[in-house]
Amino acid sequence: MMLVGDVTDRLCILIDDLIDTGNTITRAAKLLKKEGATQVFALVTHCVLSGDAIDRIKQSAIDKLVVTNSVPQDEHKALLGDKLVVLDICHILAEAIRRAHHGESVSSLFQYV
Repeated sequence: MMLVGDVTDRLCILIDDLIDTGNTITRAAKLLKKEGATQVFALVTHCVLSGDAIDRIKQSAIDKLVVTNSVPQDEHKALLGDKLVVLDICHILAEAIRRAHHGESVSSLFQYV
């Protein structure tokens, strides 16, 4: 794993689509902190957390893990506490399903002007 750039005294944000075992993202967070990052936030769309991922996240250099509820997060939240922030995406998923059902544009739902 290699870091390009200077992260000294900066808040760093890691973005990924999926976290399963948590190995890669925790290694990245550790490197960022080692290189001087003040805080590390991880933003992940689908948070599965299998195997020993919960313990790995708990002990990691990640200050906040922000995830969506595309996968149920109640158990993860109970185990990770304030380290885990869950964003509710049920409204946007429901609207996407409604639009698809009625033949309306789903892509326009994600266009921000």
